[in-house]
Amino acid sequence: MNLATPYRFDHRGRSAESDRERYVRDLIEAVLFTAPGERVMRPEFGSGVAQLVFAPNSPELAGATQMLVQGALTQFLSDWIVVRDVRVESVDAVLSVKVAYSVRGSDEVLIADFARGGGP
Repeated sequence: MNLATPYRFDHRGRSAESDRERYVRDLIEAVLFTAPGERVMRPEFGSGVAQLVFAPNSPELAGATQMLVQGALTQFLSDWIVVRDVRVESVDAVLSVKVAYSVRGSDEVLIADFARGGGP
């Protein structure tokens, strides 16, 4: 088992754990929605995708975001996953990212959907 990400306590007051599939999905989310410079001991960590929610919607933004996501996941999680595909969609103020990946050592393709932004 792996420690749950983000770190938290379980119902027994111990460090919460998660299975490998959930742990890897949580790592992907951490890379996507952490802004570079946000982590003191790893200032280069993250992709800064959440900041793109407020950029004008365009095919160029979607393409740039796709490359940004693919590069960040490859840079920070290449020991954990193989990125199979990244799809980005920006509608109004919501940025949706779909990542198809395989956990290293497995041929199973998993899909993780993330969305950030929007209003009240």
